[in-house]
Amino acid sequence: MRHVAIVTTASLPWMTGTAVNPLFRAAYLAQTAKQNVTLLVPWLCRSDQELVYPDNLTFSSPEEQESYIRSWLEERVGFKADFKISFYPGKFSKERRSIIPAGDTTKFIPSKDADIAILEEPEHLNWYHHGKRWTDKFNHVVGIVHTNYLEYIKREKNGALQAFLVKHINNWVARAYCDKILRLSAATQDLPKSEICNVHGVNPKFLKIGEKVATDKERGQPSFSKGAYFLGKMVWAKGYRELIDLLAKHKNDLDGFNLDVYGNGEDAHDVQSTAKRLNLNLQFLKGRDHADDSLHDYKIFINPSVSDVLCTATAEALAMGKFVVCADHPSNEFFRSFPNCLTYKTPEDFVAKVKQAMANEPQPLTSEQRYNLSWEAATQRFMEYSELDKVLNNAGLGDSGRSSKMAISKSVSMPDLTEMVNGGLAFAHYCLTGNEFLRLCTGAIPGTRDYNKQHSKDLHLLPPQVENPIYGW
Repeated sequence: MRHVAIVTTASLPWMTGTAVNPLFRAAYLAQTAKQNVTLLVPWLCRSDQELVYPDNLTFSSPEEQESYIRSWLEERVGFKADFKISFYPGKFSKERRSIIPAGDTTKFIPSKDADIAILEEPEHLNWYHHGKRWTDKFNHVVGIVHTNYLEYIKREKNGALQAFLVKHINNWVARAYCDKILRLSAATQDLPKSEICNVHGVNPKFLKIGEKVATDKERGQPSFSKGAYFLGKMVWAKGYRELIDLLAKHKNDLDGFNLDVYGNGEDAHDVQSTAKRLNLNLQFLKGRDHADDSLHDYKIFINPSVSDVLCTATAEALAMGKFVVCADHPSNEFFRSFPNCLTYKTPEDFVAKVKQAMANEPQPLTSEQRYNLSWEAATQRFMEYSELDKVLNNAGLGDSGRSSKMAISKSVSMPDLTEMVNGGLAFAHYCLTGNEFLRLCTGAIPGTRDYNKQHSKDLHLLPPQVENPIYGW
């Protein structure tokens, strides 16, 4: 049987897209029982867990965290997902608010299982990757781009220069380490070997909420008793800047319009004090799960963010049968076909769409629309656009896939110049990421070329000095 390894940059209980979506992908790919699936997630030492995971939640062992992940997943999908969860050493970067792999991540998939790799956020996984080339170890490597890094970086100090450098580094690692790349929307950087396709679905819970709304409407019962809300991590880049600008500019036009805002984050104090100073009709509440009962009764989800690649909360709101008012932006292209999605181009258009949503009732989703939002449909799109269906059906690439691949390449008389260039890029990247000074100059966390003693203890690995000996004369 073929083997699929899904490698991602975050893990529950951190409720971020790269923790949640790859988990669902693993469950639904494994559900077909046509291939074995392993989900490879970062393991953080206790000190990093305390910085990242909410509600003071920490784990003393990978087995304990795996149990938490599986319970969370099964409660939402409603079936026992048959896939393996493995951990690789990771280190949290406070500056970037993200987890960086420590050591060679490819080592944590055994050679006998190294068949197909799905790299969730291939740029992020490979910025400082110092190890075996993914395409050398695996038969087929698919990258899925989740994050609009350039949009976030441009907002930082010296952002334009940083974005220029990161753009070229992303191109470099994409060419060096992937066979195929899928971008969730055109909001992301245009990378080599890439296509645009939304390969994410929504938690089945949200579709059930939407079905209940449709049933209530058929019975003549009111579905929504509350007005509008916004939900998102409270950092300026997540749409709060755009939201406050729009409401401040059109305060008089939206007289009587109140908005409940749910979120926690580093910029919470600044966001709330700015809204208070501008005397905006915003009520700030603590962040909560979008499926929480208290959010079911809202009719309108407002999302002015233009930093997202494909906003999960927007998909969830549509699945629940709500109106969504969002920007006319490439990140929202997938949602345009849904009649309850109201996009705006200008601030004046925003006001018009909000008033339209306030004055009308959302249309119940059709069975086709519900399916398009589901993980079943997302998995089908993924299989097609990643060319995984072709790869899995290729009898010539089984357990001996790598030898078959080599035999095919050797039978070609002329060398593949593209592959030679990509191989050269991978070798250059390997040399550069092996130098600690250069790693630090480009923003790496000190000491992440290899894993540390605590990682080796937690994950039962060889001590760092044994795994990566330093030879002297």
